[in-house]
Amino acid sequence: MTVQSGADVRFDKVQKSYDGETLVVKEFTLDIEKGEFLTMLGPSGSGKTTCLMMLAGFEPATSGEIFLNNEPINNVPPHKRGIGMVFQNYALFPHMTVAENLAFPLQVRGMGKAEQEDKIKRALEMVELPGFGSRRPAQLSGGQQQRVAVARALVFEPQLVLMDEPLGALDKQLREQMQYEIKHIHENLGVTVVYVTHDQSEALTMSDRVAVFNDGVIQQLSTPDALYEAPESSFVAQFIGENNKLHGKVEAINGKTCDVRLADGTLLKAEKVNVGAVGTGTTLSLRPERVEFDDAEGMDNVVTGKIKEMIYLGDHIRIRMNVAGNDEFIVKVRNRGQKRDLSVGQSVQVGWATSDCKALDLFT
Repeated sequence: MTVQSGADVRFDKVQKSYDGETLVVKEFTLDIEKGEFLTMLGPSGSGKTTCLMMLAGFEPATSGEIFLNNEPINNVPPHKRGIGMVFQNYALFPHMTVAENLAFPLQVRGMGKAEQEDKIKRALEMVELPGFGSRRPAQLSGGQQQRVAVARALVFEPQLVLMDEPLGALDKQLREQMQYEIKHIHENLGVTVVYVTHDQSEALTMSDRVAVFNDGVIQQLSTPDALYEAPESSFVAQFIGENNKLHGKVEAINGKTCDVRLADGTLLKAEKVNVGAVGTGTTLSLRPERVEFDDAEGMDNVVTGKIKEMIYLGDHIRIRMNVAGNDEFIVKVRNRGQKRDLSVGQSVQVGWATSDCKALDLFT
């Protein structure tokens, strides 16, 4: 099975309202490149699934235009858009065998029986289920059913595949395995994939780019590493991975850095991302794994914290501390197999580099 090139997709100032008053998607503009794996990520109600449903044709746009390969598709019915779709609940026909489920989209397209059999055979091999064609969905595990759903979306070789929370019903280990398998299928076929999830680890693992949604608007559109390393707001920093938030006022601005005074009087140095003038408030963002525990002395920022809780997680120890009046300050310490003389209630120094501490939000 080969797809020569994926489709390109464009949303142009698309808006969506279900009640004629409240916009759930606001002035949405986005270009998705051919062969790209783009994930729409965000909390429930953020607008990501609505955008996917409009692209699929299951929901009409209130205003704006959607383009597929530079052709407007707002008035094209779903079955004529040539888009593969994978749902969270698999949506397999229970009374049909696996082969019959895969044959259905081929029959709709008027494909001959011999060609159907060839495409079904190749699709089952692609998802590593050869020989499963005669089984019914009830005879398959959840992971096998999801593989069949993926195969059905790809069997007619679409240029674009939409996936709506496709791994949400699977257990953690199987979900992680399927993430890699779907990514490898995408890489091998060159099909364009638009993927919706609220699971940030899925988004980071699978995507070429991630669009982070909140309140019907893209908050940031970046590669996975840029989202994590260079968030543009505290919402993105908080939604992508674990993050420490510290609030304070800008005391000085020095080129690309700034000094921020916290409520308890602690003065910290941070990278200036989005701050106002001296005297305005800001939110500092700091990843727990960037906090130094053993070699704090000599770091740009050094503070004393009190250990409130320690949790052993195998590859690291998650330590919750009180730092600068914040009882929820998290430090992740790598497990190097060394015995650590740490205990709850102990006061210790922690430190971090200016470049790892981002001043993200402006407020007065």
